[in-house]
Amino acid sequence: MAHYQAIVEYDGTGFLGFQRQRSGRTVQGALEEALRQVGWPGRSLLAGGRTDTGVHAAGQVVAFEFDWKHEAADLLRAVNANLPADVAVKTLAECAPDFHPRYSAKARHYRYTLYNALVRAPLLERYAWHVPLPLALASMQAASRGLVGRHDFAAFGDDPDEGSNTVRTVTQARWAWSLGAEPGRMDFDIQAEAFLHRMVRSLVGALKRVGEGSLSVEAFGAILESRDRAQCPAVAPPQGLCLMEILY
Repeated sequence: MAHYQAIVEYDGTGFLGFQRQRSGRTVQGALEEALRQVGWPGRSLLAGGRTDTGVHAAGQVVAFEFDWKHEAADLLRAVNANLPADVAVKTLAECAPDFHPRYSAKARHYRYTLYNALVRAPLLERYAWHVPLPLALASMQAASRGLVGRHDFAAFGDDPDEGSNTVRTVTQARWAWSLGAEPGRMDFDIQAEAFLHRMVRSLVGALKRVGEGSLSVEAFGAILESRDRAQCPAVAPPQGLCLMEILY
């Protein structure tokens, strides 16, 4: 039985997240159905992350076993032929039997996109959070620097495994104007070995408050130190978030 690793891209707008549910459209469900259409007998594939409803991915990683009799390139074409238009397998290759897309990962890179302009941009509505009030990127950047390192992020998320481990190590947290993009588009890139549930959207929601001046850089740091989820401002909406890459 061969083991395969695939990188998957999807527009999360029409999905109730990645993970299969009892009812409703999910990315995992779409992928497993496409595999079954080409003879895959498995019950469940493995994934590197569980994105929420409306969240996108450019570099989700999945793995599965399959006794496929042809080349991996043929399997790539066959699976994509059976996937809906909002999901695509970008690469597919055999991998080591002990590879696990979640537990073998060294880090994950997410990007959150804001569109900061007075008038909305309809072509960005599915992929960015429109914020009409002017934002001070320098203040948001200053607050973000305090995220780098090993911290307890309990104020910004919950343990996805329903435990009490809310400590994570962040290696990058940076805001920048999107190069070559429509003026007003800014990206927040954050990388860590793992993330809490809704951690990135919670951070962005608070950092947006810093940018508009209703929350100081010091107050943002105090929320982090508080470890109190109740102190976190409203989370950012899902459409601006994208899982960019999982590193191994």
